[in-house]
Amino acid sequence: MSACSLWISPQRSTQSYRRLLVQKLTTLGLSFTLCNWVLDFLTDRPQSVRIHDVSSSSISLSTGSPQGCVLSPLLFTLLTHDCSAIHPSCLIVKFADDTAVVGRIANNDESDYRQEVEHLEGWCRQNNLCINVKKTKEMIVDFRRGRHLPSPLYIGGTAVEVVSSFRRLRRAGLGSSVLTSFYRCVVESVLSSCIIVWHGSCSAAEKKALQRVVKAAQRTVGRSLPTTTDIYTSRCRKTGGPPAS
Repeated sequence: MSACSLWISPQRSTQSYRRLLVQKLTTLGLSFTLCNWVLDFLTDRPQSVRIHDVSSSSISLSTGSPQGCVLSPLLFTLLTHDCSAIHPSCLIVKFADDTAVVGRIANNDESDYRQEVEHLEGWCRQNNLCINVKKTKEMIVDFRRGRHLPSPLYIGGTAVEVVSSFRRLRRAGLGSSVLTSFYRCVVESVLSSCIIVWHGSCSAAEKKALQRVVKAAQRTVGRSLPTTTDIYTSRCRKTGGPPAS
């Protein structure tokens, strides 16, 4: 058994996504009035750049959403909410506008994984997003003795580069605060998802396995991090319910 992980970096198309966004907002149950308000907000927005006391001339934009606006990441999240895996052996992980496709491969059968990538490529085309193949990387994790080198993966006719690691943030010289923020957003958020529901019934071995992940992260970020038990207890107290013994 092996696993392939594809880190995809899409770039936004210059085409307007306003009509598509409003359609999705309507499907999600937003009212007609609210959808029209969002559409008006994204249409003919005056924008200029200011550096200290110098401002550029103002232009009107109807493409994309304003940078630095609180509503922009929320709208992008709603736009991409239907980007999900179609095979049970695959997983699509989204973080802002970066997407990772993770596939479990058994008996050298890569068909589900490759179909998942094709499905994501088609979804991007339908949603006015272009995959930046140059920034897209594939990593293969294979613990078998007789490793099988898979055939190249192509996106838009271009072969995807195979790498041995992703994003070595500490080697890039990032400080402890940035590394901690990255851990809390990417790792801790997954470890603690719905933790009030499941942590109380975890066995000692399962809790120990979770703590190994936290300890590994501590060595990387260079500071102490809360254990999953600490997070569980804290959230139970905030919700007013005592933690299960």
